[in-house]
Amino acid sequence: MRRFAWPFLLPGETSCNWLVRKEETYMANIFSERSETNLKGVNSDLVKVARLALELSPVDFGITEGLRDMAKQREMVRTGKSQTLKSRHLTGHAVDVVAYVGGKVSWDWGPYEQIAKAFKLAGSQLGIKIEWGGDWKTLKDGPHFQLTVKDYPA
Repeated sequence: MRRFAWPFLLPGETSCNWLVRKEETYMANIFSERSETNLKGVNSDLVKVARLALELSPVDFGITEGLRDMAKQREMVRTGKSQTLKSRHLTGHAVDVVAYVGGKVSWDWGPYEQIAKAFKLAGSQLGIKIEWGGDWKTLKDGPHFQLTVKDYPA
């Protein structure tokens, strides 16, 4: 079986990273209708990054949440799923994803690292700066991606 591989160097890194896809999974991935609905109200630059990341990612994923209202954010804080009432979801500057491995939802950390590499590569290729919740020091959030506050203030 052939594999497709893309070498890439992220800003600030000195060693090469690789995204690898098996030939059988190489296809133009598109988001489901549900994911497209969840992208409504999300900043167009982040939507571009998410769509390119889906094409680049060796792991299939969907968008579980984009724009969020304050009532939902309060509930997220109350239940410990968020630490702030100033979430980037409130302004459409963040999305949460879900990984699909073998056609099933996965919450294992590894697939989210692969998705994050694809998001970072997509952002780099498009000149759009993003942050991954998995890189945070506290409350690591593997499914979370957002546009940088510096470049995309609310």
